Amino acid sequence: MTRPRLPLLRAASRLAAFAAATAGVLLAFAVPANAAAPTGRYVALGDSYTSAPLVPTQVDLNCLRSNRNYPSLVAASAGSSSFADVSCSGATTEDILVGGSGALGISLPPQLSAVTSNTSLVTVQIGGNDIGFSGIISDCAEASLRSPLGSPCKNRYTAGGVDQLQARIAATAPKVTAVLQAVRRAAPDARVVVLGYPAILPDSGYGCWPVVPIAYQDVPYLRSVQKSLNTMLAATAAANDASYADVYAPSVGHDTCKSSGTRWVEGLIPQNAAAPFHPNARGEQGMANALLARLNS
Repeated sequence: MTRPRLPLLRAASRLAAFAAATAGVLLAFAVPANAAAPTGRYVALGDSYTSAPLVPTQVDLNCLRSNRNYPSLVAASAGSSSFADVSCSGATTEDILVGGSGALGISLPPQLSAVTSNTSLVTVQIGGNDIGFSGIISDCAEASLRSPLGSPCKNRYTAGGVDQLQARIAATAPKVTAVLQAVRRAAPDARVVVLGYPAILPDSGYGCWPVVPIAYQDVPYLRSVQKSLNTMLAATAAANDASYADVYAPSVGHDTCKSSGTRWVEGLIPQNAAAPFHPNARGEQGMANALLARLNS
C-alpha cells in the first residue's frame, strides 16, 4: 500500500488554523533508573501517539517521529543494546503487517519487519486509526458548534440503536490479535507490551467547551469510547501472551482541559509543541514512566 498517512486526529485542522507552540516550555521528568526492562534489542511499533508528531526533536519527517517519544526514553533508561523505533503517524494495524506510506507519501515497509528473532522487547500502541479517531474528533467538534449543550455526536454514532464506534472497536480486536500473533512468531522469546491511550477528555464531568470543542453531553460518550478501546486492547493483549501497560490511569488529571503546564495531551490549538489532540513531551514522558513501571512489575 502507498496511500499517504497523516497523524492521528489531524482532521481537527479543518476547524481551526493549526498553531504549533514553542518548545521552550516543555517540562522534563526523571525516568526511573532501576526499571527491569529487557536490555537487549527493543523494537517500538505504533501510530502517532508513539511517534509524537511535532514534539522536539523531529528525526523522521515522513513519520513525524520525535527522539523524545516514550520508546526513545525507555530505550535510554533500560540501556537497550539496540533500538528500532518504526512508529509512524497515521499508522493502522495494516501498516504494521503490510506496510504503507508516511506523511510525505514515502513508502514504508511493514513495521513488523523490524522485529527480529533476537528482539527482547516489543511495544505496540495501535488501534486508534483503525476505529477512525481522527474523523470522530473532527465530526464531533464540528457538531458541537451547532449544539454545544447537547449530544450531537452520540446521536449520530448511535442512530438506529447501534453504536457504530463500539462496533468499530469490536472489529479492530482481531486486527490487533493478528499483529500480536505476528510479533510472537517473529520474536518468540520477546517480552511484548501493548499500550493503551492516555486521557484526551476529563475523566469526569462535561469537558470545557469551547476551549476543547466537544459538546457537553458528548464528553461522557467519547470518554466511554476511549475506555472501551483501552479495555479491548488490554483484553487482546492478555489473550495473546502480551502484557498491557495502562497509560490512561496515570494520565487522569492531565487531559486537554487542564492548563498548558499540566496537560499531557494538547487540544485543538496546542500550547505546547505537539500536534492537535496528541501527547506533548510531558505526555510522552508520562507514558514512558507507565511503561517502565509495567516492565518493572
